[in-house]
Amino acid sequence: VANTGFLSLCAHGRVTGLAVEAGAAMSHVTPVCGGQTLRTGTRCLGVAGDHLSRHLHRLLLESPTELSVLQALTTRVLTQLKEQCCYVSLDYEGDLLEKESHPPARFQTPDGRWITLGKERFCCPEPLFRPELLHHGCPGLHQLARQSLHTLPEPARRHLLGNIVLSGGSSMFPGFPERMCLELNFLLQGAGVHVEVLANSKRGTAAWAGGSMAASLTSFQHTWMTKGEYQEHGAGYVHTRF
Repeated sequence: VANTGFLSLCAHGRVTGLAVEAGAAMSHVTPVCGGQTLRTGTRCLGVAGDHLSRHLHRLLLESPTELSVLQALTTRVLTQLKEQCCYVSLDYEGDLLEKESHPPARFQTPDGRWITLGKERFCCPEPLFRPELLHHGCPGLHQLARQSLHTLPEPARRHLLGNIVLSGGSSMFPGFPERMCLELNFLLQGAGVHVEVLANSKRGTAAWAGGSMAASLTSFQHTWMTKGEYQEHGAGYVHTRF
C-alpha cells in the first residue's frame, strides 16, 4: 500500500518532491521527503475530471449547438470530447475578451453529427485553477501547492521547489504544465528560486507506473502484504499491517 503522490514521484525517478495530482474524482497535492508522505502538508481539491466533464456539458448547453445532439452525449463520449478538444489557457481573462484567440474545434459524435467548440475549449478545465467557477470555496490547485510548500521547513521547501511533478489524467490538458509553472512562479516569486514543473507524456498513468517501480525496490518491501499473509489472516489484515 502506497500513497499515489509518492508513486507518481517514483514514476519520475524521484522519492522526494511535491506531487500535484489531478485525477478523475479528486485532485491532491502531496509533499514527499525520502519516500515518506508528509500528511500535514497534503491538500485536497474537490474538482477533477468528472466535475470538468459535467461543467463542459453545461457550457455546451448554453451554446448554439443543436440541443438534441448535446442531450444524446454519453459520459464516455463527453470525456472523449473533453480530452480531444479542451486545453488550459495561459491568460484566461484575456482569452475571454479576445474572441479570436481561441480557434474553434470540431468533434464528431459516434452517430455522425458534429459539435463545434469555441471558448468552451479553455473554460472547461479552468475550475482546476478557479474552483469558484463550480461554486467551490476552496483555493485552486496552484494555491494549494503553495500552501503545502509553506508547511515545510525552509531547506526542505527549496528542495521540493525543484521537484514538482504533475500526474493524473486531468493534468493531460495541453497548457496545464505551463499554466501551473506560470502560477507557481508568480505565487512564489519571493522564494528566490525559479520553479520547474515536471510533466512527462505518460503522467496520466504515473501512479500505476510508479507502483511497478516501487514494488521492485528492496527498500520498500516492508510496505508489502504478502499473499501468504493474506491467506492466513484475510483481507482485514491490511488494517493491522499498515
